[in-house]
Amino acid sequence: MVHLVRLAITAFAIWLAAQWVNGIDIKVPEDAETIQKIAVVVGIAIVFTIVNALVKPIVQLLSLPLVILTLGLFLLVINALMLLLTASITDAIGRDYGLDVDGFWTAVWGAIIIALVNWVLGVLVPDEDRRSR
Repeated sequence: MVHLVRLAITAFAIWLAAQWVNGIDIKVPEDAETIQKIAVVVGIAIVFTIVNALVKPIVQLLSLPLVILTLGLFLLVINALMLLLTASITDAIGRDYGLDVDGFWTAVWGAIIIALVNWVLGVLVPDEDRRSR
């Protein structure tokens, strides 16, 4: 259940980033109903979660010297790259549906918003590891 709540938080964060940052768009057909739009956002959140679970740890490990050298600021670059990778994966899956990110700096701002929303709303969701102790 906690995973579904975290997925909903991520979907909301991606939707919010698309609303607030010029250059981040969620692609849906014009005649799509609300439930279809929600399904697209949830699908993007699933892809984003998979990318963060599989690719991000490897990239963080390989870029550890840069993360240390920049005192952690390089993690923003990694988050932006994960958002760009999510956009390219969703674009490859379906041309009519997905995430559009115009460029690197747009992805940086979007990644900042997604990270902040996930952090703020994630505090409200109990962590399974802490709960089992």
